[in-house]
Amino acid sequence: MLQLPQETYNELRAHGEETYPNECCGILLGRAQDGVNVVEQAVRAGNTRTDSAHNRYQIAPQEIIRAQREGRERGLDIVGFYHSHPDHPAQWSATDFAEAHWLGCSYVITAVVKARATLTNSFRLEGTSEEEKQFSPEPITLLPHLY
Repeated sequence: MLQLPQETYNELRAHGEETYPNECCGILLGRAQDGVNVVEQAVRAGNTRTDSAHNRYQIAPQEIIRAQREGRERGLDIVGFYHSHPDHPAQWSATDFAEAHWLGCSYVITAVVKARATLTNSFRLEGTSEEEKQFSPEPITLLPHLY
């Protein structure tokens, strides 16, 4: 399960609308507690894909390291990532799967249709190794406020 503050949920959906027709992307900081990824902050990242930013995303390693450091200063870890699918369903693609490597993390995808966020889904990357990884649908619970 993924727990997101309503405000954070709204922010990541707005990010997708702002970057339309390109994909947005970002990092989710929080805590993993008893099989639940509890998000406390979404960190916007730049999409470094220059060849096909309309249907692919990539977060620069420096941005991931920076977010990880900032999170650790506050006792938080990377618990997931988010991105948008412009004019495409909120379902992971073969590319999303191939490029997902953070086992135990939530991968949140928002469909953005004609610049409007529609459906948002989450998928947890499960398994014990790269060879055994798989995405499982993950329910999103919205929390009323930030911690």
